[in-house]
Amino acid sequence: MGHLHMPLSHAAQEGALPTPERRAGTTRWLAAPSVAVLVLWMTIPLAMTIWYSFSHYNLLNPDASGFAGLDNYRYLVTDPSFVPSIVHTLELIGWVLVITVVGGILMAVLFDRKFPGQGIARLLAIGPFFVMPTVSALIWKNMMLHPVYGVVAAVMRWFGMQPIDWFATYPLFAIIVIVAWQWLPFAFLILFTAIQSLDEEQKEAARIDGAGPLAMFFYITLPHLRRAISVVVMMETIFLLSIFAEIYTTTSGGPGNATTILSYLIYALGLQQFDVGLASAGGILAVVLANIVAFFLVRMLAKNLKGEYEA
Repeated sequence: MGHLHMPLSHAAQEGALPTPERRAGTTRWLAAPSVAVLVLWMTIPLAMTIWYSFSHYNLLNPDASGFAGLDNYRYLVTDPSFVPSIVHTLELIGWVLVITVVGGILMAVLFDRKFPGQGIARLLAIGPFFVMPTVSALIWKNMMLHPVYGVVAAVMRWFGMQPIDWFATYPLFAIIVIVAWQWLPFAFLILFTAIQSLDEEQKEAARIDGAGPLAMFFYITLPHLRRAISVVVMMETIFLLSIFAEIYTTTSGGPGNATTILSYLIYALGLQQFDVGLASAGGILAVVLANIVAFFLVRMLAKNLKGEYEA
């Protein structure tokens, strides 16, 4: 009887322990409130935006209400600034990506080598990423690109050149410079982290085989950075679609509509006129455009990852 007592007690103890199915059910119940809050946090604003985009809703004229159908979308799409805003958005994103990716690669290769003061230089290199967009725009507008007392104007006068009012003559270029200056540290951090993971034995073997700096860069370093470059392009593109503060602070979309991108057009047509319906329609169009861009970027990233794993 003494021998039978221990197995029964052990079996009873095992029966008291929760099974994997019980643990999974408990985990789901514990996660349900946070998941529900997250779903409501996302779906309710989106549903209200979709509803208002099909409604007449102007805060200055509350009597004009009711179902608007596609009137808000039709008004937004037929606006003379709509197509230029799409073009300006694509130009801004394209040039900023070129500058940040190329500059980030060159900076990552440079900082991959040891030199005196590397820690301080690295801190200064990533500093612009932590500057608020409004502050960054004010610095570039009043201290760097100002035609009278800006740093660039002083350098041009020192070389005997006539200073340029950048925000009046080349406004979109000035915006691109400001945004690229802000996002270059982000690209540098991602690419520098990736280049640090490059196998030293592989580089040493290439040097023994007689590979020069250019050959090592194009055949070893650049292929190794392919996945990191895809991540930089995807992340920056999603955030660059919502650039607003830099334009609002410097040019207000002008001169004319020279720096009006989609996000600023939505603000100008919708929020400045207190037209909630029109602003909501613009927001839905921006969401659709962002999802289209994100779809192709994710496919590009997945293709690069698939090619890397197959290799």
